[in-house]
Amino acid sequence: MSRTHIRVRGIYGGVPTQLLAQGKTLSESGVNAIWIGSGGLRTEDIALLKSQGAQVFAEFNTLHEASYLEKHPDAAPIGTDGRVCPPPDGWQGICPTHPGYRRYRMDAFRRALQSFDIDGIWLDYHHSHASWEQAEPNLPDTCFCPRCRAQFSRETGIGLAGSVSEQSARLLGELRDRWVDWRCGVFTDWVREFRAILNAERPSALLGTFHCPWSDTERDGALRNKLAIDLKAQAPYLDVFSIMPYHARFGHAGDPGWIARQTAWLGRFLSLKGDPGEKKRIWPIVQLSDWGENVRAEEVETILDYGTRLPATGIMVFAWGSLQAQPEKVEAMTRFYRAIRD
Repeated sequence: MSRTHIRVRGIYGGVPTQLLAQGKTLSESGVNAIWIGSGGLRTEDIALLKSQGAQVFAEFNTLHEASYLEKHPDAAPIGTDGRVCPPPDGWQGICPTHPGYRRYRMDAFRRALQSFDIDGIWLDYHHSHASWEQAEPNLPDTCFCPRCRAQFSRETGIGLAGSVSEQSARLLGELRDRWVDWRCGVFTDWVREFRAILNAERPSALLGTFHCPWSDTERDGALRNKLAIDLKAQAPYLDVFSIMPYHARFGHAGDPGWIARQTAWLGRFLSLKGDPGEKKRIWPIVQLSDWGENVRAEEVETILDYGTRLPATGIMVFAWGSLQAQPEKVEAMTRFYRAIRD
């Protein structure tokens, strides 16, 4: 199988020490990239992985640090009724305009880049308060706190009057396009600041993002309208787009070709073909773990086949934490990786 365009063959979710304990090197397994949560980075692990010829990337939680609310309840997202919006299906987001929370995450981002010899850092959970990682998403409208409403008025010049319910109805009605544009701008500005920090602290590192795999028109444009993800606006600040087409989890267990279709859409949307000279890259993260529907070992090669088609130039699998206990899947993954290696 020819996949010479695939330069990165990765594992997400921790250090695969189990492979090494079996006397297998990462290189022999076809693996050349590892993603680790930024809170779990350790200097000795990074050195070990790099000695194996692998690049090491960090995953960074941006707007899902729920523990922050314990001391800062004013950072909770507010719903259309003016009350705190409960975490949908337990997925707790944070108000994106809370200045203290933003400083808190930017400081953590800077520390990760300063403290560890990583090859890049990927933004994760960079979207509004929502639970989209399932077949039927739960997408509440937020945030209508006084801070967000005042900032919207100040930056757009649009005055708002009446109760919170009346204002939110107007923002989701006649002002919807202005409101969506403004919200997307807030999230994009976070990405701009992350990029500035990376350029200052570790300019050779890549900035990537893990993001929802929906197209711009699916679910009534929910990618922008609900999640506040504007991929085209964020693109100038990003190096790699890691679309998350978890086919089994998202209701496509019998249709792994959906992985390639969503990746192809992203390429068309961002005008990326996977050509060698392109500065922006698409590296999907595909589901091998059992989450929602089970993924069978005999499906692994098919999943990776669809995940490595152009415009993708890299791939990683989700997620080592559970895969390590499923040797048949690990063997199928490494067999595929070895087969497409240069």
